[in-house]
Amino acid sequence: MSSSENRRTVRSFVLRAGRITVAQRRALEELSPRYLIDAAGPLDLDAIFGRHAPHIVEIGFGHGENLIALARAAPEKDFLGIEVHTPGVGKLMLEAAAAGLTNVRIVCRDAVEVLTQQLADRSCEEILVFFPDPWPKKRHHKRRLIQAPFVELATRKLRPGGVLRLATDWQDYAEQMLAVLGTATALENLAPAGAGYCERPATRPATHFERRGTRLGHGVWDLAFRRTGV
Repeated sequence: MSSSENRRTVRSFVLRAGRITVAQRRALEELSPRYLIDAAGPLDLDAIFGRHAPHIVEIGFGHGENLIALARAAPEKDFLGIEVHTPGVGKLMLEAAAAGLTNVRIVCRDAVEVLTQQLADRSCEEILVFFPDPWPKKRHHKRRLIQAPFVELATRKLRPGGVLRLATDWQDYAEQMLAVLGTATALENLAPAGAGYCERPATRPATHFERRGTRLGHGVWDLAFRRTGV
């Protein structure tokens, strides 16, 4: 693939100057050596975590509630969180340190760049994208993360049998997700026949963004697609 093909012209996020607390800033200063992966080259996740274990990747973990809950519940698995907003990164570090978690690491970088340049193909058991920016205005839909090129890229990073899990509280985005994933020949829908969407997994806690959507009267749609083949 050429460098021009790798270059992204439209990003799915905007870096905002979010308010960061004193504790979060201190976490970024003191806990980064423990949790932050500060490298731009290919990642050897077994070496980073110091063991061979299933790898779960969450893209855009926000405040980190889901990632922390999963890491607590499954110490036999390793969790890589990708997030560009530093307040959320600092908060996750604080929570991980308070819980004594050793199976969490963070990359503070554009997720598409991480998947393209740093994660090996067939290296992930699950990839999670929960409540990505919906870019609700039609003229901004091109900025949405869940498009065919991203789904193809994410699928390559899943091992056969690995699962791509998505959730959104915007109905038209849910419909777009379902349509895009439905055309991916290497993925199969895990929802009940004819349902399209899945029930929210018991392992996924309600996130900050999900609770906000619920307060606004939004529904919530979960999707789960498994990579087929060998």
